[in-house]
Amino acid sequence: MRGMIRCSLVLCMILLAVAIRQALHNSSGLSSSQLGGLATRTNMSHAKPYTDSIEVFNQPLKQGVKIPRIGLGVFQSAPGPETEEAVACALQEGYRHIDTAALYRNEASVGAAIRNSGIPREEIFVTTKLWNSDHGYQQTLQAFQRSLVNLGLEYVDLYLVHSPMRVDKRLETWKAMETILKSGRARSIGVSNYGIHHLEELFANCTIRPSVNQVELHPYHTRTVLVDFCKRNGIALQAYSPLTKGRRLKDPALQEIAHRYHKTPAQLLLRWGLQKGFIVLPKSVTPQRILQNIQVTDFEISAADMAQLDSFNENLATGWDPTTGA
Repeated sequence: MRGMIRCSLVLCMILLAVAIRQALHNSSGLSSSQLGGLATRTNMSHAKPYTDSIEVFNQPLKQGVKIPRIGLGVFQSAPGPETEEAVACALQEGYRHIDTAALYRNEASVGAAIRNSGIPREEIFVTTKLWNSDHGYQQTLQAFQRSLVNLGLEYVDLYLVHSPMRVDKRLETWKAMETILKSGRARSIGVSNYGIHHLEELFANCTIRPSVNQVELHPYHTRTVLVDFCKRNGIALQAYSPLTKGRRLKDPALQEIAHRYHKTPAQLLLRWGLQKGFIVLPKSVTPQRILQNIQVTDFEISAADMAQLDSFNENLATGWDPTTGA
């Protein structure tokens, strides 16, 4: 309850700042970019709700679907009230993209929060994923149906193969993914944790190429070669663990750059991902942080600072990394 009150108070302050900014704009004739610079120089909070920039931050995928480039991840969010409250808070604050998976065991909680939000289903982008134990043509079709039932939805916006680790069945699995796409029950399909060799194998054996590859991405793990390969082949990149699971948020060099923009280190990491062209998926169950994680559309990192952030790369994988496997 205290977290929700804080979330609401922060939102009120943001709306007040936006109103002040608009009044300044009306009376001074300054452009929005000039006002943004003024706000930064005076250390005034000039963040605005993510929904103000929702068109700018939607990205088209291969199958003609537009995906919001900031989403809430729910990995390790406990099923029940924890996940439901996190998703409800995110939707209230302007998120329109929720990323779950069969493995997370919280699909039902995600679906409940979406239904209870009062927001039309077509305005919310929902992703879920096929787990390793469900690979194979028929098994994939059955697992997808289970996910729909768990979510309580008639379709998902994106269905991903969670990893390429089932070497013996992954091509058969992709055939089922194509069938699911053609059925209309998934509006787009993609993969997660695929390396270049996995994608090349898939390209040689598929009818429909994946629209997305979801991998861990942040300045401490830039995956430049994989990123360039995906971009050349029209595959959008989703960044999971974009905040390094908190492991580098106290890096003095990161904090110094964030301070110059009057932003938190987490916000700087997310903005870096957006400017790289990624779809970022921060995870939190704390209302204040959920809100802060979308306050990243009102500033731009300079080319020099982007280069400095790129130099932080240390190939840091904070969890598993199937991209390098067979």
